[in-house]
Amino acid sequence: MDVPVVVTALSYGLVPVFIWLVFWLFEDRERPEPKRNIARALLAGMIAVPLAVTIEAWVETFTSDDFLRTLLWSLTEESLKYVLAVILVLRSRDVDEALDALIYMICVALGFAAIENTLYTLQPLMDAEHIGALNLTSLRFIGATLVHVLSSAAIGVCMALTFYKSETKRALGVMLGLAIATSLHALFNFFIIKVSLEAVFVVFAGVWIVTLGLILIAERIKKLDAYYTARF
Repeated sequence: MDVPVVVTALSYGLVPVFIWLVFWLFEDRERPEPKRNIARALLAGMIAVPLAVTIEAWVETFTSDDFLRTLLWSLTEESLKYVLAVILVLRSRDVDEALDALIYMICVALGFAAIENTLYTLQPLMDAEHIGALNLTSLRFIGATLVHVLSSAAIGVCMALTFYKSETKRALGVMLGLAIATSLHALFNFFIIKVSLEAVFVVFAGVWIVTLGLILIAERIKKLDAYYTARF
């Protein structure tokens, strides 16, 4: 494979992710996480991609139903992102406040999106369709990449809201978050496949509205951390 093409594809995949990474880390600016943990979270997401691709290829062999297949693909990706996050970063002693769970799950999602975006832009770049690759990257920046963030953030939010609760409630929070994450991801993918081009922009608008909601929830989680820090 042509090395310059691979390097270009990587840049197309990484630059949008870097922009979102800077934005979300700014939300955690008061008590920023160690850079080594951010790197490990990103790595967790990247490792999840080849595993997800392998499992999704197997899923495709036993079902032809579009919605079921999309649902199983989404469940696979969200489960892998969470499991690898637990293995590589979430058990760290640095995870000492509720917001940390949200930030790390977002970073895992961005690591996943970085590799996925790169793979999607490889083919048009190999065909020397640079404008097409750039347009695809732009669409993924405002759509698919953000959906990965929102889906994994759903798990992070549920973990954050139960962070100071009992172990049972934390486990239930993870299960609820995984269910929400899978549903969000599956619905987005299904609608993108099935709806018209004009309706795609309506779907994207919905994604941005949910993003605004996530920002408000992040502020609520900060207040939760401040409350428990002051109390204990």
